[in-house]
Amino acid sequence: MNLFEYVVDRWDRLSLQSWLHVSVVVQSTIIAAVIGILIGIAVYRSPLGSSIATALASTILTIPSFALFGLLIPVVGLGVEPTVIALVLYALLPIVRNTIVGLGGVDPAVSDAAKGIGMNRLGVLTRVELRLAWPAILAGMRVATQMLMGIAVIAAYAKGPGLGSEVFSGLTGAGSANALNEALAGTLGVVILALLVDGLYVLIARFTVPRGV
Repeated sequence: MNLFEYVVDRWDRLSLQSWLHVSVVVQSTIIAAVIGILIGIAVYRSPLGSSIATALASTILTIPSFALFGLLIPVVGLGVEPTVIALVLYALLPIVRNTIVGLGGVDPAVSDAAKGIGMNRLGVLTRVELRLAWPAILAGMRVATQMLMGIAVIAAYAKGPGLGSEVFSGLTGAGSANALNEALAGTLGVVILALLVDGLYVLIARFTVPRGV
């Protein structure tokens, strides 16, 4: 059986795994975006706070995926929980860093002008600074999502959802019938999904980035 026949024969299973893969990555990115943007807002005016937040987020990326899942499994068990926790932690760095860079790059004269027309601090932040920083924040989310697409494959080690189970099944059964097809189907599926989601980010940027920013 060649790869095409394998995919057609198991399309129902592969399509479900693909949907679960995208779902857990997108949901984890959204959670990480909420946390990361709040952290960025809290520290971007403080060089020390920005350095500490960036350093802590960077430290998480130094932890190997297998090790992090191994640490989480005894605490939260197998399945979705360790997968989401790990993906959120890994997604924080690009989002936190880009939020800090985006907000820090807003021209102080623009913020002062907004205050001059009667906006309070919250209004300046939400209606001016975050809008101007949005392209940088969105770029951080885009990088995080692409990174999580690959890391989510490792989540199969913790019985997480997605195409990782297909890849692991092929690798552990190397030499058996369809082992190569399983590994290739899972790997190529992740690549295709990553490209599709990246295209979605292009559309989001087109419709959400203010003209002239």
